[in-house]
Amino acid sequence: MATIKKTTKTAKPKKPAAKKPAAKKAAVKKPAAKKPAVKKAAVKKPAAKKPAVKKAAVKKPAAKKPAVKKAAVKKPAAKKPAVKKAAPKPAVVKKPAVKAAPEAQKTTISTGEQEVKFRNLFEAYSQQKLPFAQGYIVSSFFKESSTYSIIEIVSYAAVKEIYSTGDGLTFVTGGKKLYVLVEPDTYHNKPVEPVSRSKTDQEFIPKRFSELETIIAKNQTRIMVAKEPEETFGSFTVLEPKGINFSIVFYEHPDVISTLGTFLQTTLNRQRKVPEADAKKAAKLITDIVVKTMSSEGQFQ
Repeated sequence: MATIKKTTKTAKPKKPAAKKPAAKKAAVKKPAAKKPAVKKAAVKKPAAKKPAVKKAAVKKPAAKKPAVKKAAVKKPAAKKPAVKKAAPKPAVVKKPAVKAAPEAQKTTISTGEQEVKFRNLFEAYSQQKLPFAQGYIVSSFFKESSTYSIIEIVSYAAVKEIYSTGDGLTFVTGGKKLYVLVEPDTYHNKPVEPVSRSKTDQEFIPKRFSELETIIAKNQTRIMVAKEPEETFGSFTVLEPKGINFSIVFYEHPDVISTLGTFLQTTLNRQRKVPEADAKKAAKLITDIVVKTMSSEGQFQ
């Protein structure tokens, strides 16, 4: 009987040793690791979808806005030049008005005389601003190889008609022409009378030495001025200038002689190399002859 009790006592402590659930608790911890794995995957999926929606939304309106602006700018730009093209049409009406009423040209010219003292002759003709009542024309025939030059001064009045020819302008009226010859010191035909010099080389004027007033400048240039002008009857023609030559028309006004003198002085000094003091003296000689023989105050009628 005593042995049976001992065996029962030893058997009881063995059973609680088997009941230790320590291994089972560790098994419960494993699913705890699975839960955060599920959360990470859920966060990644919506994050990828949101930026994809934003990019598509930005691109579409950006393409539409500039397309509307370009079309709006082009349409009004095309309308403005259409108005400008129609504006010059009235200019066609002015041309026949001048042709039909030639007497109106004198009124326009008299206004031009008050505004300017002289013009380029052929530009004045194209602008219908030539003086018909009275005027002076200065034409030059310069040599490019030397300072040998011929200057012609024409006075006229009461022009009936002015028309263009193949080589110049023809004035239907009487007039007077004064010749001025500028001869440099290096000229090789000094003893030859101007009336006998070459026409081809533009050295000729219809005057002899006895018919000329002569001024010898400091640089030995000779300025020869005709004592009296040549008279033209019926009509005269002014040749169109070429190269460095010119033709200038001077309008009749109170200071026309003074303006003419200043112009001649400047031309002789700057273009023909005549010393300034001598150019001034020659210009005074020319204008004195113009006043005495070619102006309305002198013999010109």
